[in-house]
Amino acid sequence: MNHLQLEKDIEHLENVITHISAEDRIPLSYWRNRINLVSGAPLVPAQASRVKRLNAALSALEERQKT
Repeated sequence: MNHLQLEKDIEHLENVITHISAEDRIPLSYWRNRINLVSGAPLVPAQASRVKRLNAALSALEERQKT
């Protein structure tokens, strides 16, 4: 994945994750897979920090879905 595409993917995830809920028509597992894909790419420290925040936000949604 090239740097520009990686940055676009992270930005998209940042926009989406703040607006989704466990009841959305796109399952949380889809977003988990997208974050995992980005996490597996070579990241600069700033990107790694952003992906870590995305992961934490999605994990919180996943926990709420379990209850």
